[in-house]
Amino acid sequence: MTSIHPNAIVHPGAEMGNNVSIGPFSVIEENVIIGDDCRIESQALIASGARLGKAVTVCKGAVLGTQPQDLKYAGEKTILEIGEGTTIREFATVNRGTSYSGKTVIGKNCYLMAYSHVAHDCVLGEHVILANVVQLAGHVEIEDHATIGGMSAVHQFTRIGAYAFIGGGYRVAKDVPPYILAMGEPLQYGGVNHIGLTRHGFSKETLAEIKRAYRLIFRSNLNRAEAIRQIQETLTQLPEVQHIIAFVENASGE
Repeated sequence: MTSIHPNAIVHPGAEMGNNVSIGPFSVIEENVIIGDDCRIESQALIASGARLGKAVTVCKGAVLGTQPQDLKYAGEKTILEIGEGTTIREFATVNRGTSYSGKTVIGKNCYLMAYSHVAHDCVLGEHVILANVVQLAGHVEIEDHATIGGMSAVHQFTRIGAYAFIGGGYRVAKDVPPYILAMGEPLQYGGVNHIGLTRHGFSKETLAEIKRAYRLIFRSNLNRAEAIRQIQETLTQLPEVQHIIAFVENASGE
C-alpha cells in the first residue's frame, strides 16, 4: 500500500509503483517514475527526469535529478536512472545528464553515503559504494563493486575499475585500474585489493595472476605496451587478466 504523508508534495504527473512511502515535506516533481517498494524519507527532492527502480531508499534531504552544474547545459530534457536496491543517504545530491549522453546512471544495489555528489553524465555500475562526502565530477565511470573512501574527489572523465578501493581523502585525477588499492598524493598503486577480492570469492589462483599482472605494470621497468605484452605472453588469460589488459590499454593519466 502506497503511503504519502499529507505534508509531502507530489505532482499528479509523477508515476509511482506499489508500496511506495513518501515522507513529510518531500517534493516529487512531474516526469518522475518511482518503482515498487521505494521509500522516500522526509525533505527529499526527486526532480523532473528521475527514474527510480524497485526498492530504492532515499534518505532525508537528498536531492535527485536536478539540473546539471554545467555551463553548456541548455535546458534539454535528460534523465537520472537509479537501479533497484540502491540507497541514497542524507543530503546526497545526484544531477541528471546533459546532451552529451542524455542521462546519469546509478546501478543496482549501490550505496551513496551522506553528502556525496554524483555529477552529470556519470555512470556507476552495480554495488558501488561512495563513502561520506565523495564528490564525482561529470562523466565519471565506475565499474561494479568499486569503493571510494570518504572525502575523495574524482576528476571529470575519470574511470575507476571493478573492485578497486580508493582510500579516503584523496584526489583522483587519473584512471584507477580494476582490483587494486589506490592511495597517496599524487594517487598511486598501493597493491591489490586482496581483502575485498577474497570477500567476494576470488580464488587464490586468480589473485595470484592479478598480482603478477600488476607487478609487471607497476613494479617493473617496462613501459605500458611492454608490460601488456608480457602479461599476454606469460600469464594465464583469465577473464580478470583480460579485463586488466583492456582497461590499462585505454587508461588516462599513465
